[in-house]
This record gives sequence, C-alpha cells and structure tokens, in this order.
Amino acid sequence: MWIYEKRLQYPVRITKTCPKTAQLIISQYGGPDGELSASMRYLSQRYTMPVKSVGGLLTDIGTEELAHMEMICAMVYQLTKNLTVEQAKEAGFDAYYIDHTTGIWPQAASAMPFTAKEFQSKGTLSLT
Repeated sequence: MWIYEKRLQYPVRITKTCPKTAQLIISQYGGPDGELSASMRYLSQRYTMPVKSVGGLLTDIGTEELAHMEMICAMVYQLTKNLTVEQAKEAGFDAYYIDHTTGIWPQAASAMPFTAKEFQSKGTLSLT
C-alpha cells in the first residue's frame, strides 16, 4: 500500500508555549476544512472513481493529508507542551484543558468536536 517514514514531512520546531495559537491551529486538524476530513474524503472517493489511475492519485492525496495531520498534531503538542493551568485560563484554553489536558483532540477552533458531518463523500467526484 504505502510506506510510513517515522519522521515528519516538514520538521516542526516550536519552543514557546502558546495555547491561544494551539486553539486556532487545532481547527486544521479536526475542523470542517481540516486534514482529518480531507484525508477521509479523498480515501473514500477513490473507490468510486471510474478512472483507476485517478483513483490512485486520490489515494496518494489522501495519504498526503495524513502526513499533514501529523504536522498539525506536532504543532499543537509543541504549543501546549509544559502548559500550566494559569496559561490555559489566560488564553481561554481552559475548557479544552479540562476535557483533554494537553491531549490532541480533533475539533474546530470553535470547540465543535469532529464528527462525520465534517466530510462529505458521494458517488461522484468532488475534489473540494
């Protein structure tokens, strides 16, 4: 199928704790236009693609989106590493912190958790 390399596609090196930025970036992970929904969309649509070579391309794109998920998770992790309760409160990150501490949970910046509604896959090709 594919080979997983145990390194990020692009290195992420964030050294400053910033829960406010993490709160915004996490939407790229589990928000309505995030990498999780994009990967699911491409990997699902590949099966109904009438042109098999294009179906293979959708597989490649879907797995590429998975690599993007890893980078987003690394960013959120590094932005919340060594986070204190006071920093979480000050940044408005306290509700997330109560539920998940610094665990990475797929959600939108609005705090709406990821659901299957975030991706749409129909029998016809849609590359949005």
